[in-house]
Amino acid sequence: MAQTLEKISTSAAPSAIGPYSQAIALQSFVFVSGQLPIDPNTGELIQGDIKALTRQTLDNMEAILIASGSSLYHVVRADIFLKDLKGDFVAMNEEYAKRFNPQAPPARQTIQAAELPKGSPIEISCIALRK
Repeated sequence: MAQTLEKISTSAAPSAIGPYSQAIALQSFVFVSGQLPIDPNTGELIQGDIKALTRQTLDNMEAILIASGSSLYHVVRADIFLKDLKGDFVAMNEEYAKRFNPQAPPARQTIQAAELPKGSPIEISCIALRK
């Protein structure tokens, strides 16, 4: 039996900047592409410290999850890429921890990346369950 992939798209988050979907849903799972701290209205990276950049990145991810019928509380795995792991990890974590289910935070990996799209200092992707 073939599985049906559902493309998830919302104007409440930045459009994909390449040949990919904002997210794909398959059965009860949602796979969200890496999100950057882009203002969905301007299509440009926002300015600010890593806390502000993390908030915007998570806002974008949350908008996509809501469009798919999920939420940040239903994220089971997150992948975080930072250009400056040593310098930004603690502050990023402070903002990150505010947004997810504190009783069951997602499994996660955080790695340093030499370069990210648009010169962003952060990118976050996730896998979530649909409600």
